[in-house]
Amino acid sequence: MAATPYLLNKFTTAAAVASRPTPRLALSLVSSSPKFRLFSSAFASRLLTHPPRLSSSLIVPRVLSTSNIAMGNAPDAGMDAVQRRLMFDDECILVDENDRVVGHDTKYNCHLWEKIESGNMLHRAFSVFLFNSKYELLLQQRSATKVTFPLVWTNTCCSHPLYRETELIEENSLGVRNAAQRKFLDELGIPAEDVPVDQFIPLGRILYKAPSDGKWGEHELDYLLFIVRDVTVNPNPDEVADVKYVNRDQLKELLRKADAGEEGLKLSPWFRLVVDNFLFGWWDHVEKETIKEAVDMKTIHKLT
Repeated sequence: MAATPYLLNKFTTAAAVASRPTPRLALSLVSSSPKFRLFSSAFASRLLTHPPRLSSSLIVPRVLSTSNIAMGNAPDAGMDAVQRRLMFDDECILVDENDRVVGHDTKYNCHLWEKIESGNMLHRAFSVFLFNSKYELLLQQRSATKVTFPLVWTNTCCSHPLYRETELIEENSLGVRNAAQRKFLDELGIPAEDVPVDQFIPLGRILYKAPSDGKWGEHELDYLLFIVRDVTVNPNPDEVADVKYVNRDQLKELLRKADAGEEGLKLSPWFRLVVDNFLFGWWDHVEKETIKEAVDMKTIHKLT
């Protein structure tokens, strides 16, 4: 007698509840359900000797369950709960050095320095530079709970497009711009209507690699986006420790302090690369309202 999908699902559920069920336990599960009594003895015997294998989707949630985390058995049990969720739930877009999509993996795996070094794992990212109507640049200090580069100062918003339909759209970098709009709300409390997707201007792309603390690091193909808007900022403390607007001279003073090691001030490596290679020239275009003249999305700048 052929097994119906319903009966197979019932048996699989029972098998999932019982870790490594013995034949006696499995026989008990089968015989206790009236629906399972419909099986022929030959088919029941087959199920007992060849129980269904549990898929990884059933196993992984058990490993990362709340109870395991509470007992400190999960990987990196000391990690902040919000950052843990982001690291394991979000999947980055893996690309080659020509920015062609080659796969996807968790943020956790994408930022492990060992995997970056051994597998040259490269993922897509974005860095947004928001200027107000006075042409001041909004900077943020990353939260102390961030896994990579905690408490460093950086540009307005830095994150990753995720492996999802709306953020994989290649045309006019729309997927990346959709992701930027999402993260403006997540990190800075700026709603989508205040930062329309069509106002993000992709200026260029850089490829860089940078260790964070020995365990973690970045290896990113980073889209650089500019936007000029007056916005109200309401930072999410899980993501952002502080924010401030700076003019050119104030940013130069920030760079000086970072270089001198004053006040424990540190800048993110990607922000420093953009500052040293592009930012002040692009800032000129912002003030002249000619920023679109600076766009170069054909070149991928490999920076170190």
